[in-house]
Amino acid sequence: MAKKTIASVDVKGKTVLMRVDFNVPQDDSGNITDDRRIRMAMPTIQHVIKNGGKVVLMSHLGRPEGKDRAADAKYTIKPCADRLGKLLGKPVKFVGDCVGPEVQKAVASLQAGEVLLIENVRFYEAEQIKDKKAKDDPALAEKKKSFAKQLADLADVYVNDAFGTCHRDNASMLTVPQQMGGKPKVVGFLVKKELEYLGDSLNSPKRPFVAILGGKKVSDKIGVIEALLKKCDTILIGGAMQYTFMLAQGRKTGKSLVEADKVEEAKRLLQLGGSKLKLPVDVVCAAELKAGVATKVVEGDIPDDLSGFDIGPKTVAEYKKIIAGAKTIAWNGPMGVFETKPFDTGTYAIAHALVDATARGAVTVIGGGDSAAAIEQAGLTDKVSHVSTGGGASLEFMEGKAFKAVDVLDEA
Repeated sequence: MAKKTIASVDVKGKTVLMRVDFNVPQDDSGNITDDRRIRMAMPTIQHVIKNGGKVVLMSHLGRPEGKDRAADAKYTIKPCADRLGKLLGKPVKFVGDCVGPEVQKAVASLQAGEVLLIENVRFYEAEQIKDKKAKDDPALAEKKKSFAKQLADLADVYVNDAFGTCHRDNASMLTVPQQMGGKPKVVGFLVKKELEYLGDSLNSPKRPFVAILGGKKVSDKIGVIEALLKKCDTILIGGAMQYTFMLAQGRKTGKSLVEADKVEEAKRLLQLGGSKLKLPVDVVCAAELKAGVATKVVEGDIPDDLSGFDIGPKTVAEYKKIIAGAKTIAWNGPMGVFETKPFDTGTYAIAHALVDATARGAVTVIGGGDSAAAIEQAGLTDKVSHVSTGGGASLEFMEGKAFKAVDVLDEA
């Protein structure tokens, strides 16, 4: 999936419309609590600035419905403009709309090297109209196309640097580049890196290739497990989804979180995976999920009054040994409830094992979401090969699903 990058375009004097992923976490007062996604977009932004281009950024933030601007106001993306300005060391302009005369005027007034962030694209309902619905409803199709055309007309170049939403057919991701005509439509440096690591590294891995999958639900990972069983030498299971697999083996899981309706799927995956699919041999349990609570390491059945919240020490040792022998490692999903001590032990042990593997030359790729948050909190982000900015996107990519928002871009 080799795509042209922004580096191949002469941006001097041109207006570059860049789709970024500034969907950052905020506290109740709207303060940004983690600006990693903003920081990850900076290399592409700085490249355009340095080479005399004008940057117009667009992104979504949160889940506004796009029907009531007053109700959506709390999702304003302006705090991202302020934070980006601090990171760049120069003002970032902001306009409180996505399309229309005010936006056109703001874009027209941009000078070379300046940056403008337009308002949350999800303030417009057209942004999230699914192509499937639009196909059956001409009015919806026209609504989405009209919105995208207004955005496309703002610029000379389109850049996709929002990997976290590459699996969606949103207007700003797919319909805008479709409306750019013969103008350049390329990827930014972040998406380029994501495609290289999640694509090339995982599709043509150095072996042994080990995948580590955690998180709450088996249902979220069924397709990924099936796809990876065809590529991997070993899959290590952790997180709450291990308890659904335990139930599928006929073991008791106490009060642990399980998906009872997915037990048959878990049985099928266990049969399909055979010796490739490794489950924890012990579990850290407690009577409740609470910091500092008394814990018990359990092998076999979990007592009725306890819940499993982390992988146990024997599992950690076994998984670390397998990781130590791997040359390519993909990790998506924490091993336990790492947000609550002492149930962070398994997740952080795996994180450090990946750091050790990277140091000896293995390719280590961490999927987005909670895995990325865990490795960031451990201060280890820069000590692994790649930490993806995409949660659902990285999962779908690992599953081998097509990304229309990438396919529409110019081939290298």
